[in-house]
Amino acid sequence: MVKVITYGTYDLFHYGHQRLLERAKALGDYLIVGVTSDSFDLTRGKINAQQSLMERIESVRATGLADEIIVEEYEGQKIDDIKRYGVDIFTVGSDWKGKFDYLNEFCQVVYLDRTEGVSSSVIRAENSELRIGLVGNSTLLNKFEKESRFVNGVTISGVCSTDDSDISDGLKDSYLITGDLNQLLERSDAVYIASHPRKHYEQVKQSLLAGKHVLCESPIALSQDNYNELNLIAQQNNLQLMDSIKTAYSTAYNRMLVLAKGGKIGDIISVDAICTSLSDLEKKTKRGTSLEEVWNSICAWGPTALLPIFQLLGIDYVSKQITSHLIAKAFDSFTKIAFVYPRAVASIKVGKGVKSEGELIISGTKGYFYVPAPWWKTDYFEIRYENPSDNKRYFYQLDGEGIRYEIVSFSKAISKGRSMSHYISQEVSQEIVNTIECFYSGKDLLEI
Repeated sequence: MVKVITYGTYDLFHYGHQRLLERAKALGDYLIVGVTSDSFDLTRGKINAQQSLMERIESVRATGLADEIIVEEYEGQKIDDIKRYGVDIFTVGSDWKGKFDYLNEFCQVVYLDRTEGVSSSVIRAENSELRIGLVGNSTLLNKFEKESRFVNGVTISGVCSTDDSDISDGLKDSYLITGDLNQLLERSDAVYIASHPRKHYEQVKQSLLAGKHVLCESPIALSQDNYNELNLIAQQNNLQLMDSIKTAYSTAYNRMLVLAKGGKIGDIISVDAICTSLSDLEKKTKRGTSLEEVWNSICAWGPTALLPIFQLLGIDYVSKQITSHLIAKAFDSFTKIAFVYPRAVASIKVGKGVKSEGELIISGTKGYFYVPAPWWKTDYFEIRYENPSDNKRYFYQLDGEGIRYEIVSFSKAISKGRSMSHYISQEVSQEIVNTIECFYSGKDLLEI
């Protein structure tokens, strides 16, 4: 029996996929098809698969050509699979010609010509080209534009900014730069907003009323009333309004949440998150920027630090105490928030004028998760137990600090017309706004 193996994503299964599998099947007696997992596909360049892994597997199964279907999950798996299944022939499309010659050491390698004019990338680009406009004056716009290049079917339509001092020359040279949001909205299907939090409510509302989808740096608004109003507008107009916290899209972070909720450390008793930085504040104050135009600690770092607390312990806490060191009106150089839950506690420390170790620790009745600094863009974490020999380490590749995956999620939510791709629930987003509103209103606030 001649065994043949081939691999692919098989997104938006089409005639080209069918023909490739037919020719692969004709090479032998038994065909094994490896379908690339979502997590592994993220590490391989363009990452805007429109269908889930199970949908793609079912598309392959429906052809009746595969004698066996497996999932490709890690680098180097092809060699392992060839040895494990006793494969005689490895085959793949000719656009990969030469890429897999190293497998000749283990089996015969055959490159098959692809069906001309048919590809999932072309189908995605033709059916779901998404023009995203950038709003604000943050260096985040530079990162967002760079990461958008890795996502199929997404283009940048321009930038709306009243201060382009933090916008890269490449961005200025390549796209429309305007101070008029309406001008940007006219040429966009959606916007990414990274302006000062005080401007979020008006800019998000203007964008939604113009019929545009919105991805906004958290917090989306500074009051619950404004947040609820924006969500209502989005729902009534069938638009996506998403909170942008890039940590939520990290593979390692999500894997950690699953393990924590699955009881790997027993009952969760405490969550402690620290996020601090100095460089942005120092840079802006040196060039004379008013503190009113600089993101304060609670807005810059609060949403990120609050995320694991609300996602692990929920939002039904018994009490909270906000303690802030203010160096100007509403500008906190440091803030600590302590939460008490019915059976747990939690805390965050955030600072733009104070530096500390940026780690995340989740304590449980059997052990604890340790995520080293900077935990908000981690590709590594540990589970530590009483007996060190039981400790486990987890590594996951993180590209683009999570921004790339966030853009994919935003694009999917728009194309599918539902919020299933959101990694941050509306209730978590709302509670982040509520906590920040308490800071501004002075509720539960102690100034030091």
